[in-house]
Amino acid sequence: MSNNKRIADMFKALSNVHRLAVFHRLMTCCSPGTKCSPDEAVRFNVGELGDGLDIAPSTLSHHMKELNRAGLVCMERRGKHVECWVDPEVLNELGQFFSHTG
Repeated sequence: MSNNKRIADMFKALSNVHRLAVFHRLMTCCSPGTKCSPDEAVRFNVGELGDGLDIAPSTLSHHMKELNRAGLVCMERRGKHVECWVDPEVLNELGQFFSHTG
């Protein structure tokens, strides 16, 4: 997949207001200008992630699958829960896209 296609898929996933809110909550793993490893990234289970977002659990699950499919979030089942997080490399990739001047 070309880099432009990958970035376009990310933007398409983020064009939904609920997915954008979820992604924004998840991307708090790293402050701008800092780096953290995937092990340090803040992880939420899907139930916690929906708190305060006024999104039904089934709808949130759909949004998480779309964010995952676009490569924006990672998901891992842990028993009855599914943990979700943003790989810091995704934030770097998006940052490089916006800072590209060539």
